[in-house]
Amino acid sequence: MIIKLNLGAVKRTRWQEYLTRFVLGGLITAMTGWLAGRYGPVLGGLFLAFPAIFPASATLLEKHERAKKRDAGIASTIRGRLAAALDARGAVMGAIGGMAFAALAWKLLPHVTLTATLALALAAWFAVSSMLWYVRKHHTRLHPPRR
Repeated sequence: MIIKLNLGAVKRTRWQEYLTRFVLGGLITAMTGWLAGRYGPVLGGLFLAFPAIFPASATLLEKHERAKKRDAGIASTIRGRLAAALDARGAVMGAIGGMAFAALAWKLLPHVTLTATLALALAAWFAVSSMLWYVRKHHTRLHPPRR
């Protein structure tokens, strides 16, 4: 997979889709704040690892992929589900990296400067997320069989 910037996607996205992402992301963030206020910052912080706009993005991704197939005259919905599943894998890898970030920041903040803590925690997030991506990409035993 090649990562690239596609500014044309910004123009093709409708305002309702941005609103959906904003509302769902805001609700998840508000729930995290409520949990932190009610049960303390340790529990609330655990939920910060959840990618807040993921639910909206996954459903919109599936919808777009289904629409592409429908417009091409193909009556199949599997591609949309596979695209959403691939997006979910990436979100899980990033969230696990986010947990590494949070754990390291939690342990280091009382003992190390803020700048050093954030730099080390960011490096941990990047290392864990990249390692998970590498393992998933290069170890074929982890890939589901192709049909």
